[in-house]
Amino acid sequence: MDLGNSLSYLNPELIKKIQAEANLKELPRHTEILREGQFIKVIPIVLEGLIKVYTRYEDRELLLYYIQPDESCIMSFSASIKNEPSTIFAIAEEDTTALLLPVNKVAKWMIQYPDINTLFFQQYKQRYSDLLDTIHHVLFNRMDERLYKHLKTKTQVSHQNPLKISHQQVADELGTVREVVSRVMKKLENDGLVKQDSKGIKIF
Repeated sequence: MDLGNSLSYLNPELIKKIQAEANLKELPRHTEILREGQFIKVIPIVLEGLIKVYTRYEDRELLLYYIQPDESCIMSFSASIKNEPSTIFAIAEEDTTALLLPVNKVAKWMIQYPDINTLFFQQYKQRYSDLLDTIHHVLFNRMDERLYKHLKTKTQVSHQNPLKISHQQVADELGTVREVVSRVMKKLENDGLVKQDSKGIKIF
């Protein structure tokens, strides 16, 4: 397990300990990694692939953010430090290779190697910005703007266009219902912003 490129900003001694203590895990697409109410035992760092983090209320879901390569789950980190159950869900959006850091080791490493905090605290700022952006779009943007931006973001993080995704999945990620997505998708298609066919949804 060569982490030299992915974690090159960390202390070399810490990298050696991570290599010895962490578990390298292959996560097939759609693998559930974490569900609400679970206590955190490991904190993932994505090396390849993509993890989707979302919340759920009754039968509605809302996408919070994606964990891309060289990133971790800041909400898992926060819950583990406080020894609190998870308030989020996480699944592999695509086939993913992740490094799973044992929570008890991370707590020790934070004291011994303060530079590990760089990994997490930089992402606090990024995730805070992501959440503010999500709130802004929910409150102030029309659904066609929200949907189009969501699809554009999805093509960027997944490096796929067209997207093989159903209207129901899009609705789940936006916290709405399929009928609304289907109606708005038709408008975007009429406006020349997307194209839907058997290959998926092409975003322009």
